[in-house]
Amino acid sequence: MEQIVQCIPNFSEGRNVQTVNGLIDAVRSVSGVFLLDQTMDTDHNRSVLTFAGPPDACLEAAFRTVCVAKDLIDLRRHQGEHPRVGVTDVIPFVPVRGVTMEACVQLAKLLGQRIGRELEIPVFLYERATTRPDHANLEYIRHGGLVGLAHRMATDPDWQPDFGPPSLHPTAGACIVGARPPLIAFNVNLQMNDLEVAKAIAKKIRFSGGGFKSVKAIGVTLASRGIVQVAMNLTNFQETPVHTVFEAVRQEAEARGVRVLGSEVIGLIPQMALIQAGVHALQFERFTDAQILEVRLAQALGQMEGAASDAFVSTVTPINVAASLTPFLDAVSRRTSTPAGGSAAALVGALAAALGMMGVSGAHLNVVDRRLSELRARLHALVQADAEAYAKVLEASKLPKTSVDKSSAMATSLLAATEIPLEVGELTCEVGSLLQRLLTEAPAPVATDIRVACVLAKAAGEAAL
Repeated sequence: MEQIVQCIPNFSEGRNVQTVNGLIDAVRSVSGVFLLDQTMDTDHNRSVLTFAGPPDACLEAAFRTVCVAKDLIDLRRHQGEHPRVGVTDVIPFVPVRGVTMEACVQLAKLLGQRIGRELEIPVFLYERATTRPDHANLEYIRHGGLVGLAHRMATDPDWQPDFGPPSLHPTAGACIVGARPPLIAFNVNLQMNDLEVAKAIAKKIRFSGGGFKSVKAIGVTLASRGIVQVAMNLTNFQETPVHTVFEAVRQEAEARGVRVLGSEVIGLIPQMALIQAGVHALQFERFTDAQILEVRLAQALGQMEGAASDAFVSTVTPINVAASLTPFLDAVSRRTSTPAGGSAAALVGALAAALGMMGVSGAHLNVVDRRLSELRARLHALVQADAEAYAKVLEASKLPKTSVDKSSAMATSLLAATEIPLEVGELTCEVGSLLQRLLTEAPAPVATDIRVACVLAKAAGEAAL
């Protein structure tokens, strides 16, 4: 399967098992689509399905779930803690493999057009698919709930839907469809039943309240457990990791004399987010993803498969590098402080080392190959480390001027933010030295690539310095 898209529709029903099973059956009725996860929450009265597959198949599965939701759910009788404006409240498409964000935008538009035309439900495009900046954020569309959205649709020309009728469907409401990067739905439960405390903590940590970037948060009541919850969406876990948010909620709760009961993930979470949390909790020093058993095993298996292919075919099929690089390029191009120049320099240095490994020939150069592999792994790890280091500088800068910890926090964070690009510069100098050695012995077909690697190593070193 060369092209894979992930779709995560959210439905305003978390109590009726038969209805949710009907939604699941709709997904499974489409050939080529795989249901990856399903959740039901009685307090939120909300279900989330996660499925993946080829783009066209995922579009069809999403449309079928909207049909089922329209037939089986009546928003007029719906009660629940989670904000919503439709029985199928939101449908995001996420690129996974071999698919660009722009392709997901087109999927969102095709699905929205079909929902509006065939089901007569108004559709609003959001996130990367939106054509209007004030519709990009989900919370803006949901502001004021059904009543607020209905009023804006009736009085403001800018709030006409992108597709479908100009007013809400009587039982299905509206539908929000879009394309976005991976998102983590992460909740922290508090051992108390005072909703105002949960709301105050949520306001403190969310970006719109002056808190962390890429964090959206609200306070909700979990009546079935007699507690409250800080419910969050982390829209960029590289920018603000899960463990950072959890620790912030815990500190805010403790400052109010409240204990954290635990946390939960709704739907799926990227492996790297858990690795980040583990590395942080255990305070690993100089840890890289090359030390993860599953990562190394996958690399080894990939090398074995490549060797087997070379034995039987004379041509090489290139991997879809464009798709795998898209998330990083998207992150760099955003108007945020991280990742930026330091991360880019580390990545260029890792590319130089990787090109050098490609050009190694002869058993007597095995030591060079091994060292280039080590340098590539470390530079790869420094791509993320630089972004995290500078994020800590920004966190420290947000401390009040009267805080006794601000001076030491700034000094510590600035030191780390200096040491990482310095290490990038040192490592890329070593990469360059090894590449010069290779250049004297490289066969003609790869000599040009080694020269490219030399240019990259020099650029990475100068950029880091």
